[in-house]
Formats: sequence, C-alpha cells, structure tokens
Amino acid sequence: MKLLRFALIALVMFIGASTIQAQTADEIISKHITAVGGKDILSKMKTIYVEGAVTAMGSDYNTKITSILGKALKSETDVNGSSIIQCITDTGGWSLNPLMGQSDPTVMNAEEYKLAKSSLDIRGQLYDYQDKGFAATLVGRDSVQGVSTYKLKLTDKNGTEFTYFIDPATYYIVKLDTKASLAGKDISNSSSYSNYKKTDFGYVIAGTIATTNMGYDIVINYNKIEINKDIDPKVFAMK
Repeated sequence: MKLLRFALIALVMFIGASTIQAQTADEIISKHITAVGGKDILSKMKTIYVEGAVTAMGSDYNTKITSILGKALKSETDVNGSSIIQCITDTGGWSLNPLMGQSDPTVMNAEEYKLAKSSLDIRGQLYDYQDKGFAATLVGRDSVQGVSTYKLKLTDKNGTEFTYFIDPATYYIVKLDTKASLAGKDISNSSSYSNYKKTDFGYVIAGTIATTNMGYDIVINYNKIEINKDIDPKVFAMK
C-alpha cells in the first residue's frame, strides 16, 4: 500500500510538471493576442491616434501620438509653450526639441532610426513575431508587483532583447524590459503597463504606461484613443 501511495504521488507530480511544461512561448503569445482583441481585430488595425498627459519631474504635459501602421508615427508633447516632436517613418526619422536649443528639426542617425523603427508596428511585436524575424523563448516565471508573471524573451537578428512579463490571469503585458546597443553603448529601458481599456474597435490597450529611461521616470495616461481614424500623411513631413 505504501508503494502504491508513493506511485500515485509520483504520478500526480509528473502530471503537474507536464502541465507546467506544456505552456509554451507560442501558447502564451497566442493567448495574449486573444486577450487584446484577437488576430482578426488586430489584422484590421490601420491607424491609432491617442491623446493624454505625460507626468515628468512633478509636472503634467499634454501629449498626442499619431500612427499609421508600418508607415509613420509622430509624438508631440507640449512643454511650457513649446512642442517637443519625435517622428519616425518607413524611410527615416527626425526630432525637434526647442528646450534643447533646437530651432530646426534634426534628422535621426542610422542607429537611432534602426532602434526606433519597430514602433511603426502599432499591433505590437508579439503579433506575427516570427514573420518579423524574432525568436521567442519562455524564460520562466518572475514576480512583478506581486504577480507571478510569465517571463518571455524576444530577440531580433541585431541582438536587441525585449523581455515581456505577462499576467497569467489576463494575458496582458504588465512590464517590458528592452536591452539594445546604440553607438557602441548598451542601453536599457523598462516600462510598466496598467489600466487596460477596451476601445470601441475591440482592441484592448494599456491606458497607463510608466517608463524609466536613462534615470528619468515618466508616466503617460491616455484619455482618448481612436482606432482607424483617417490620418493625413502630410502631418509626418519634416518642417
């Protein structure tokens, strides 16, 4: 009887271990895509327009982001009467920051553009990640704000690493760490995602993003989100 009991315990442990191991990177990514609207919804997304507020160094600033899938993205933030602009297109990028003494737009260098270009995919890197040349690895579990999240790593052909922390209860992204090389230097960025909202279109997006970048803490809260709004490509012209 004692031998039988041990055998049953071993069987239960084996089944439990098999269940844990059965959850693969592809399965987690698939469940995430379903959670934010599903492939059918994401495949129909062409543009995103958002408005909100950026909180930095104790002050709030109005911001807006205009995006066309695979074509262009432009962010504009009003700071003390000046507009800080970053723009990326499928051919290049530029920025304008009057607070840094710039009176004219500055063209992004090749390395900066290579790193920033991935933001043109408004559906996110996990959507059809293999077609984009990413390799996905399920690293294991990691605690984020008390949640035992799935830790998933995406690596591109340039060695840039994107580590996603996904809530197993919702399959929403709660954190993203990025490691890349820029001008021979290793850079890192960490962002937390919360306050998820379902749009009228059916797409679910994080309403709050908290980012730590180069020692600065920035929080963005979106109060307006429009999917497939008509956008004039002329707004992305450098001027």
